[in-house]
Amino acid sequence: MFLVNFLDNYRATPAILRHHHTWCSFADTVMPHFFFAVGMALRLVMLREEANHGTAPALSRGARRGLGLMLLGVIWYHPGRRYATWANLTGAAPEDFLRDVFLTNVFQALTHIGATTLWVLPVITRSARMRITFALGSGALHLWLSHAGWYETLHRWDVIDGGPLGFLTWTLPVIFGSLALDVVRSGATGGIRLLLVGGAAAMIAGYGLSCLTQGGALAAPPFFPPWHGPDLWTMSQRAGSVSYLLFSAGLSLAVYAGFVAACDRRGQRLTLFSDLGKNALAAYLIHMVLMGFLSRIGPKDSPLWYALTLTGLGCLASWAAVRWLNARNLFLRL
Repeated sequence: MFLVNFLDNYRATPAILRHHHTWCSFADTVMPHFFFAVGMALRLVMLREEANHGTAPALSRGARRGLGLMLLGVIWYHPGRRYATWANLTGAAPEDFLRDVFLTNVFQALTHIGATTLWVLPVITRSARMRITFALGSGALHLWLSHAGWYETLHRWDVIDGGPLGFLTWTLPVIFGSLALDVVRSGATGGIRLLLVGGAAAMIAGYGLSCLTQGGALAAPPFFPPWHGPDLWTMSQRAGSVSYLLFSAGLSLAVYAGFVAACDRRGQRLTLFSDLGKNALAAYLIHMVLMGFLSRIGPKDSPLWYALTLTGLGCLASWAAVRWLNARNLFLRL
């Protein structure tokens, strides 16, 4: 989070830690981890809500949380930035105004989490087979819409993270997270192996889809710059492509398997993760405010050592702020 939301802005930062929109760098795999965690938490909470209050009240509470996150995202990401003058505002066509305010810049992490939550709510407590079918169907629908014209539209609108239709593919890491929860809660002795095998299969499938580019050409593997021009099969965070999010969901499964082995089996802990995880929404908002402040003294052409120093300071300050909140039992939740 600290690397890709801040260090990404500096020209001296290595390419693998920056967003490029035409290939899958390490930076692109960070946001899917958030959605993977959302899938775990959402299934856990919704199962508990259903058991305690029934299906309809549980869905209602889940929908309110999703809508609340979307509203927070719309406010937080400052819609309509291009309307700095009255002439710009009054001269805009109605369809352009609606697009610029509600459909482009506002669709970032929080808004996408809210929208994806609403989309998966009907199936999040259902069987693994139903959830997998739903995720694959959502991906197929995104591919069809992209082929029908959405891929060209999202580039014309200059969206990020898939834009207003991104929830269809962000569904993949959310559902994968819900499946990981099932594996861990089952207590199966081969749970880690199952996570690793499932993760590897998804990563291979995601890369395989990316090789449909240019009518069926071998694509550059993840974390390497492309040697073909981008299309709807390319791993692209801007497009929220199926290949990108299927690969990233598989990577999340594999990474999570490592944490299960280290934390659940060996009892290891890292205070940084514990502190931020307890108050994740507050950590996200705080780090954006502090990093925004530090960016004012961090020119884009700064040397790497200076960029790393500012990033480290921002990380430490954000961590300290979250620890202060946690110590006083002040948690930001919806």
